[in-house]
Amino acid sequence: MPKIKAPAAPRALAEVGMMLYPDCQIGMVHGITDLFDIAGRFAAQHDRPPIRVSHWRLEAGGGFARCYDSHPGEAAGNSPTVLVAPGSLHKLLEADEVAPYARWLLDRHAQGTVLASNCGGAFALAATGLLSGRPATTHWFFAEAFRTRFPDVRLESDRMVIDDGDIITAGGLMAWTDLGLRIVERLLGPTVMMETARFFLIDPGGREQKNYASFAPRLTHGDEPILKAQHWLQAKEGRIGGIAELAAEAGLEERTFQRRFKGATGMTPVEYSQHLRVGKARELLEFTRRTVDQVAWSVGYEDAAAFRKLFHRITGLSPSEYRQRFSTPHSLAEVA
Repeated sequence: MPKIKAPAAPRALAEVGMMLYPDCQIGMVHGITDLFDIAGRFAAQHDRPPIRVSHWRLEAGGGFARCYDSHPGEAAGNSPTVLVAPGSLHKLLEADEVAPYARWLLDRHAQGTVLASNCGGAFALAATGLLSGRPATTHWFFAEAFRTRFPDVRLESDRMVIDDGDIITAGGLMAWTDLGLRIVERLLGPTVMMETARFFLIDPGGREQKNYASFAPRLTHGDEPILKAQHWLQAKEGRIGGIAELAAEAGLEERTFQRRFKGATGMTPVEYSQHLRVGKARELLEFTRRTVDQVAWSVGYEDAAAFRKLFHRITGLSPSEYRQRFSTPHSLAEVA
């Protein structure tokens, strides 16, 4: 008599939890929830289980509980497979309010949950202490505040997503799309990830925050002579005859000036000047029809090849790639 196979035990659903807090980015929470729903539909075509999505909120009496569950009929534990701290459109979680969130994240991590963050949510992850000595990213706009608050974290704010095994951090407000695809790839595989990316019209790889980030110089350091030099550099659009000229503008001896400038701005005067000139070049590439060589000359570079190399180092794109991606339709039509 042939043996009858017992029915296969149902596969437990991988769960991605979203940690809600006051003023968190609800658009990201709902957007990534939809992304996982679509990924689950593609997974079903490959006989794979979907992703369960839950939203968790801190209760008045303490402790966290689900306030949304995409699969409420399924048995569930208290530790999602992945737990995401979203960013905020309004403010970061301050040190005096982050404690219960950080404690819960730390507890879930101890239970084997992979922790993730998007944008300013990295502040909540860093408050657990788990990022100490490890690479992480956050929105480039928050980079200085993050470094000040968590100097022991290896912040790499140029990167869009850093997958460090048990912790994944994503950068800008819309980097939740990159984060979502990374999680889909880990939970459902690369095929489902690519199908999801095509459905959402998302480039699944190759983006960096520095493609988008504008230069935001430090201006609140309190060193008045250096601030005077910065304002002078801004007016000159980064064009300087030499360090001696800048030092004279600041009223400082040259070596003292260089030391104080680096301490106040985080850059050497030459690096600072380069960022200012590349910033002007971005503007010209976006809004004018000048050739790349003409743009290089306009911002003070006679060697167009050197300009292209510098532009790529700072932005992650060649000048032509940058124009193709960011120029206005009017200016692009003129270039064509």
